[in-house]
Amino acid sequence: MPAAGHDPAPPAPPDQPRSNRAALVAAWAQALRQRADAATLQALAPLTDAEAARVMALLRDGAAPASSVAPIASSAPAPAASGVVAGQFRPRLTLMTLGRGDGLLGMAPQGKLGPRGDSVTLAQIDWTYRTDTGAQWETAAPTSVLNARPAPVQDLYDTGGPVLRMQRNLAAEADAMDRVWDLGLTPVDPKSLQWRHRAAAATLGPVWTLVQEAHFGDFWADMVPQLRAEGWSVVVHPGFAHESVPVSRWKLVIAPDTGELLAKEVDGPLGTRQRPVQKLHLPEREGAWLLSLGIEIDGVVLDLAPMLADLLRRDVRWLNARQMAAIDDIAIISLRAPGGRRIDAPAGPLKAIVGAMVDLLTDPTRKQLKDGDPLRLGAWEARRIEALRAGLVQAHRVGTVNGWSNDWQLQGDAGLAQLAQRLRRIGTPQPVAAPQGLQVQLRPYQLDGLAWLQYLRAQGLGGILADDMGLGKTAQALAHVLAEKEAGRLTRPALVVLPTSLLFNWQAEAARMAPGLRVLALHGASRGQRYLQIADHDLVLTTYPLLWRDVDALAAEPFHLLILDEAQMVKNAGSRSARALRKLQAPHLLCLTGTPLENHLGELWAQFDFLMPGFLGDMRSFNARWRKPIEENGETLRAQLLAQRVRPFILRRRKQDVATELPPRTETILRVQLQGKQRELYEAVRTTADKQVRRALERQSFDGAQITILDALLKLRQVCCDPRLVKGAKIHPGTERAKLELLADMLPALVEEGRRVLVFSQFTEMLMLAAEQLDALALPYLTLTGQTPPGQRGAVVKRFQAQDATSAPVLLVSLKAGGTGLNLTAADTVIHLDPWWNPAVEEQATARAHRIGQDQPVFVYKLVVEGSIEERMLELQARKAALASGVLGHDAAGALKFSEADLQALLAPLAEPADNPLAIPGEDAKRWGGTGQRRPRPMQPPEYE
Repeated sequence: MPAAGHDPAPPAPPDQPRSNRAALVAAWAQALRQRADAATLQALAPLTDAEAARVMALLRDGAAPASSVAPIASSAPAPAASGVVAGQFRPRLTLMTLGRGDGLLGMAPQGKLGPRGDSVTLAQIDWTYRTDTGAQWETAAPTSVLNARPAPVQDLYDTGGPVLRMQRNLAAEADAMDRVWDLGLTPVDPKSLQWRHRAAAATLGPVWTLVQEAHFGDFWADMVPQLRAEGWSVVVHPGFAHESVPVSRWKLVIAPDTGELLAKEVDGPLGTRQRPVQKLHLPEREGAWLLSLGIEIDGVVLDLAPMLADLLRRDVRWLNARQMAAIDDIAIISLRAPGGRRIDAPAGPLKAIVGAMVDLLTDPTRKQLKDGDPLRLGAWEARRIEALRAGLVQAHRVGTVNGWSNDWQLQGDAGLAQLAQRLRRIGTPQPVAAPQGLQVQLRPYQLDGLAWLQYLRAQGLGGILADDMGLGKTAQALAHVLAEKEAGRLTRPALVVLPTSLLFNWQAEAARMAPGLRVLALHGASRGQRYLQIADHDLVLTTYPLLWRDVDALAAEPFHLLILDEAQMVKNAGSRSARALRKLQAPHLLCLTGTPLENHLGELWAQFDFLMPGFLGDMRSFNARWRKPIEENGETLRAQLLAQRVRPFILRRRKQDVATELPPRTETILRVQLQGKQRELYEAVRTTADKQVRRALERQSFDGAQITILDALLKLRQVCCDPRLVKGAKIHPGTERAKLELLADMLPALVEEGRRVLVFSQFTEMLMLAAEQLDALALPYLTLTGQTPPGQRGAVVKRFQAQDATSAPVLLVSLKAGGTGLNLTAADTVIHLDPWWNPAVEEQATARAHRIGQDQPVFVYKLVVEGSIEERMLELQARKAALASGVLGHDAAGALKFSEADLQALLAPLAEPADNPLAIPGEDAKRWGGTGQRRPRPMQPPEYE
């Protein structure tokens, strides 16, 4: 039989001395910590409000964690005295959101509780009891358990008088009260609630809330399931604002960017629209598109974009391709809607949307727009929609198999889908035949490259031919120009801008491969007279150093095609050459480079900004959207998306994939140990450099100290090469020169075996010292550096390639002057005297010998000082290679940044010599090679701790 009950009012605390009252506070705190029984608590005198607050502070300092609280449902009824019925205890949490419709106008600030707006979420906490006979009783949980002595036995009444006496479980109530405090709930002062009518306040009773309204979303998602598992009863009033609701449908709408609002749910200014892309021959309305991402819940469409941006900020798994892929497609993800409401969304569709749109969702410029503003897509981004559609189809299929609906709707995508089909054909152009006038036979992959170049021209697109060094990019470009001439389209000449060192190579290759092309080289002091002859030629050659000087004359001439050879040389978009290029007139643009990405993603942006302005945005937005997240934060998902974006416009083939006829290449790292005075000099220079760098970093930022840092690293690298390279250093007589001593032993043995050797160094002075060593050994050699006059460079290469009496078996080459574009296939051995920061630069140099036309196995030796800055540079090389692979290859890029931790490693003391069979001391390097001698093993990957 139902019954009603009440708590008796506690007696007022008696007047006692202050010392006795302090002891009483301590006694209450100890009793509550020890979960004292009802008789013990009843024996204690009641507390004032101030004393109760003191006890609460003591309890919080030493309270047990929530995890130690036993589930309430497992608490047995307290033993009942004679004539008393045991009651089954269960706490109850009631959640409600009240607003103006309920008569609540808001909540004024109270202590740590801030003001609330039109709606306020409140919680009521009650202790409920039920007996075996069906009698029920409940009471509000006290806002402070210390200002009253709850009666251990509760008398239950009905209209006829007393019905029964029920035993309360005071220990369980104390546990539940501890749990309330652990939840972060705070009692609300009734005076802080602002009601339209005072009478409404009387009907509410004691209430609780969280410090901030927005915290109720996490409270619902995290704490409410725990309370239910612990046996709490949870009641949710209609209108509770933070209850999670499932997604009914995914709704995506695409429309051309006309400047009008996309749909009713899209509100706010659209801002400056993207400039329509004209090179695809599109109508103006196809140049830019708007994408609205929405989710439908009970017939209402909510903007999904800000919810996804919030998800990406608080869960980094969604920014890492592998971690996002590991999320189960049927996992439920909690999204935060505006106002704190939670939405339960399956992971499958979220993965599809984030995977295709992560850069747009995190675009910093969107912070300036209102919620509901759509995402903007350029014409180049049409293939994103294909990827998005495929992901949603897969998510729907998974959902159907697992018994839950995952409906989605993509409207207005027909135009972009057709455009995506046109872009997809870039990767699969129609086969073409080599031009009739071409005097060499193109390999199958070179014919594919010619077909790709011809398709780009037909579609009005630019592109980067980025084949590995040595695969014949020049041959493919010449075939492309010749095909244009034979088809009658070359009504104006093609202009090729190239490094000075390659001018003679292009002239020679054009004469050999395409003698039907009329070639004009613009160089030398008398080149001004040749500008009048441009229109009479098919192919015009100029160099980067001359381009900006002659830009006015070149800009006055219209060209059919503009080709940049070694295009990475204009990686600085602000350089004079890069600015001059933008003044030239040509409808078709092409970049040739074996290393489109050497050091950082900004170089890739510079090339695409030349080819297709706006394709990757301006430099500032590119750095914010792509470069910083990929290089500094290691966001692999974004790296994958950038790779997908640029890959249709980059053709890159690797030697091992297409040039299978190339002979093998064996690489060996020769680790050299510094000895004696050279080792002491390294440590002296390192100690001084370390102090200088530390002082610089104390005065300015890491970026501001770059000059000091680079100078310190340069000096250490110079000591490793030869102490005489360090300006101002005191070189004692007899100071060791480990690398030159090793080189002096290597070269006679190699030449005796009939080898032809390329010796590369970043330092021209190091090559001069090597030349002195060769003179002492009476070994003939040639030199090709930046000091070699341009007119003599072709002659040097011809002499080395001739392999006759006029030739020499050794060619000393600087990386800058001879590391790109040259054919040096007469060499079968390459020696790198010093490592460079970028592995692509070393690879380019090695490719001078290991390229098409080479019929001998190639041996590559890299001299590295063990335990020094050079060995630590190898690790940075690997990281740069990972970045390039992530964007140009198929793997996601890892993080790349030259950090203070890297600097600390580079400036670390010289490591002690390891037990390494390839580490060759300066004095023990004799007889390292040659027939029957100790030849180094093929290179093994270096190990690092």
